Amino acid sequence: MQHDTATDDAGPTDDAGPTDDAALDVLGIGNALVDVISSGDDTLLDELGSEKGAMTLVDEVRAGELYARMAAGTEVSGGSAANTVVGVAALGGRARYIGKVRNDQLGAVFVHDLRATGVDYSVEPASTGPATGCCLVVVTPDAQRTMHTYLGASVHLTPDDLDHEAIRSARILYLEGYLFDPPEAQAAFREAARVAEDAGRTVSITLSDRFCVERHREALIDLVDHHADLVFANEEEILALYEVDALDDAVARVRHHGAIAVITRSERGSIVVTEHDVLTVAARPVDQLVDTTGAGDLFAAGFLTGFSRGFDLQRCAELGSVAAAEVISHVGPRPQADLAALAGDLLSG
Repeated sequence: MQHDTATDDAGPTDDAGPTDDAALDVLGIGNALVDVISSGDDTLLDELGSEKGAMTLVDEVRAGELYARMAAGTEVSGGSAANTVVGVAALGGRARYIGKVRNDQLGAVFVHDLRATGVDYSVEPASTGPATGCCLVVVTPDAQRTMHTYLGASVHLTPDDLDHEAIRSARILYLEGYLFDPPEAQAAFREAARVAEDAGRTVSITLSDRFCVERHREALIDLVDHHADLVFANEEEILALYEVDALDDAVARVRHHGAIAVITRSERGSIVVTEHDVLTVAARPVDQLVDTTGAGDLFAAGFLTGFSRGFDLQRCAELGSVAAAEVISHVGPRPQADLAALAGDLLSG
């Protein structure tokens, strides 16, 4: 595991950034999905039998039924890691994405839309098998998002889909926990981590969802223990990982694993846990909370952008807070304002 990019004690670093020959700042690997986002209320969720605020996996038939009940909304290329690398590109970083789509209509939408954001994407679409996956998101008036995910082609990512040269060229490899279900995808994660480690790069992972953690706790703990330099989680996910009820207990556990843990806590901001320190960073205030979709993804984008440039951990987390505050102020998981301008002195000062 590499910890050379930022200091573990959150002290100052050389803000001129790393001087290695990396061609990319962040390479993300995850579920390549088309996000369908619309508004709804608690009554709709009850009628759909959906658990509010949760992510539920659905099959193709169920996805079609849900889609038919949803109001008109927005459709964009998505998936957690895809949202993150889009945020990195919006902050001026060089980003690439690896994820699997089918050569169908939604697959074409995904590829075109992602490339249009400035993210490099060159994975060959599948010509057979399941359709391109989608994530159907219902946003309630309290800004909570309830997700129904049809994984489709995305879960068929294998080690053969990896671009080793691209992984070696990226300062940070970012792995999405949502993709951890299929055995072949787990194998792809381990292979990608091995390639990044051998090249002296930083390996990061987001735990993504409590239910994902509960399904794969031991495998994820192994990944955190032996491969990850950076771990992103919200409070619920980190508690589930270590099967504890108190955040202090989870912090005590993660401090012994050697990785830097970045734990988001909604309006309470975030904490960054290292072997020797726990750093607390406040959330950025917003005028109106509209939609929490993508908040964690964009926080990770800000943090990773700073980390790739050698910023100290405080500054990395503050960048994450700026990006998260922007995305929760409107519907959808993509930034609508100029993130680099919003970050201002945090990026250039």
